[in-house]
Amino acid sequence: MRRPQLSKYIHDHLLQEHRPRLLTRADTALFYLSLAGLLVFLYDLGFAHTEAAEHLLNGFYGVYTLCLMVILVARLFLLNRAGVPKGWVMVECLLIGLAGYGVFLSFFPESFVLDDTLLGRYVEQDLLILGVLLYIFLIELSRRSLNFYRLQYNPALLFMSSFVVLIFLGMGLLLLPRATTAGISPLDALFTSASAVCVTGLVSVDTATVFTTFGKVVILMLIQLGGLGIMTFTSFLTLFFQRSSSFQNQLFMQGLINEESIGNTMRTIGNIVWITFLVEFLGACLIYASIGPADIPRLHDRLGFAIFHSVSAFCNAGFSTLSAGLYDTGYRFNYGLQLVVIALIIVGGIGFPIIFNLYRYLRETGRSRWRQFYHRERYVHTTRIINVNTKIVLLTSAALLVAGTLLYFVLEYNSTLREHSGLGKFVAALFGGVTPRTAGFNTVDMTQMGLPIVLVYLLLMWIGASPGSTGGGIKTTTFALAFLNIYSIARGKERLEAFGRQVPSKSVQQAFAVIMLSFLVIGLCTLLVAMFNPEIPLIKVAFEAFSAYSTVGLSLNITSSLSAGSKVVIMITMFLGRVGTFTLIAGVVSKANDLHYRYPTENIIIT
Repeated sequence: MRRPQLSKYIHDHLLQEHRPRLLTRADTALFYLSLAGLLVFLYDLGFAHTEAAEHLLNGFYGVYTLCLMVILVARLFLLNRAGVPKGWVMVECLLIGLAGYGVFLSFFPESFVLDDTLLGRYVEQDLLILGVLLYIFLIELSRRSLNFYRLQYNPALLFMSSFVVLIFLGMGLLLLPRATTAGISPLDALFTSASAVCVTGLVSVDTATVFTTFGKVVILMLIQLGGLGIMTFTSFLTLFFQRSSSFQNQLFMQGLINEESIGNTMRTIGNIVWITFLVEFLGACLIYASIGPADIPRLHDRLGFAIFHSVSAFCNAGFSTLSAGLYDTGYRFNYGLQLVVIALIIVGGIGFPIIFNLYRYLRETGRSRWRQFYHRERYVHTTRIINVNTKIVLLTSAALLVAGTLLYFVLEYNSTLREHSGLGKFVAALFGGVTPRTAGFNTVDMTQMGLPIVLVYLLLMWIGASPGSTGGGIKTTTFALAFLNIYSIARGKERLEAFGRQVPSKSVQQAFAVIMLSFLVIGLCTLLVAMFNPEIPLIKVAFEAFSAYSTVGLSLNITSSLSAGSKVVIMITMFLGRVGTFTLIAGVVSKANDLHYRYPTENIIIT
């Protein structure tokens, strides 16, 4: 064998042997480099700098991006020889090109004219490098998220832990100097972060004036991740970047998203994220169309307003960039904007399982009608598509929506609806009937509401949205099952039936368990807040407790005046309402083994 051939053989053999280890090291280096780069960017965005520091950071970005580009080239060489798909190789080439362009911008910034007053001298290369960093970080994060599913952790505990980590991470970001206009206390930062992650909307400080644009972006990201669930989002990243998932991954996520078929788990997660982004995009477009330069003069401010309120409405968060919320003088009579927000709240609160079930029904029905009219086929009966869960959710939601709107219209006609006229009264009443369903927006002065409608709000907030949605509360199905079970017992029936189907006794037991736990948490929250703030009327304290547990966000203007102890209690209540008290108990208490025995039955006197 000739020397060149021998050299090539040894080179290929050694490369083949060490390629997996080299790829692993390259991936690890990229992950930690991207993580370090993001921390530097947070320092850059969160703190004020002198001109010398700006030059130093720009030089760091140049060297840093050059290191990234070298590792990307090395990984591309290894990936290309490993026979990976061409699409992935094209993505790697694009990343290398962008990184190279970022290096060129860093070392030769004088070649480009930038708007110093708007984005800063080095904004172009900063944004470019940040985009490359985020993409690399998300790819590597999606790979490492697979390790969580291999750990023998209780899914419920891991689910709750993800919210705790996200809350404290958000607190740290909101404490950065550039996140606020004049600083904020750690307790208020923690309260705001918890409220955003738990998609509640209760605020101890004015979001509009206290937080800068950077701080509002942080709150928006916390709302989005809290509404979707951090584990749902990371699972989506795994699906998007890895294009595959193991059986263990799907089994882990199946219970968290209420998916019946384990084979459809990852597909359902992908659909949840895509539907969320699609609805929020459409909502932002409609909100943008409903406001004009007279309301918000600058274009980027109007875009930010539309995006923020679209995400906040769909996630049922209730956060607003206006000091008075949608009751602001420029928006309380903007009924087009209010109708868009109403639609986003309803869609976000109806639940993803209902959306998927309705989509399947419309798709199958549309196909059947298409065959009948255009292909002259005979009518073929389709199998049962709309399940009992969908029927209960739709009927209960419709009943609560109609009842809430009518009660608000009647009870507040001469009070908070007085300033509206004609169609405006109906839209305001409709908004008043929708918003206590865990949304948290207000188009009226909450402090002027009468006691009867406040009591109605307590009931609507307690019931909340539907299962599998971004909203809170005990859920519409829980309320409906409890009501149907009472009616069934009154009729002397031994089992619960609905729409020609028998409801499992386990579902009924869970419904009453959720109701009982909700009363315990709300009652304890009301008691503790009343102890810490005895000067606040009890009805306002109870309203705050119901709002916190159901992650609504409505308040009778007492949140900012709460003491430190009360704020801690409200934060814990918001957390329990978001993750679910029943989920917490299920995660802490060990499950009993299958009971292969049965004790003798003995009656218990109830009435």
